[in-house]
Amino acid sequence: MVEHTDDGRYVVIDGRRWRATDPLIPEDDASVLRRWLMSARRDVGTAKRADDAEAEASARARVHAAKTALGERGPEWWEQTEAQRRDRWTEGVRRAGDEGFAPAS
Repeated sequence: MVEHTDDGRYVVIDGRRWRATDPLIPEDDASVLRRWLMSARRDVGTAKRADDAEAEASARARVHAAKTALGERGPEWWEQTEAQRRDRWTEGVRRAGDEGFAPAS
């Protein structure tokens, strides 16, 4: 089980605080975004091993986009309206879908 701060805004891993995923995101959408994130992270490693700076930059941009859609980067989700939060993650789900990460059926 992941430890959260009392306000639920952060997770604590090995004593370090990281911004938590936006809890408003429906599980189906969060799952798509997590799969997109994990794929992008794998692609970062593949690009680094191949010493392909362009592919690495592209993969890192997708990691950033996925983490932003999850609310882990960019504007703090607790400072956004529900509509802004919904727009953020639905745009991420759309982008993930464009890359073949369709919602689970």
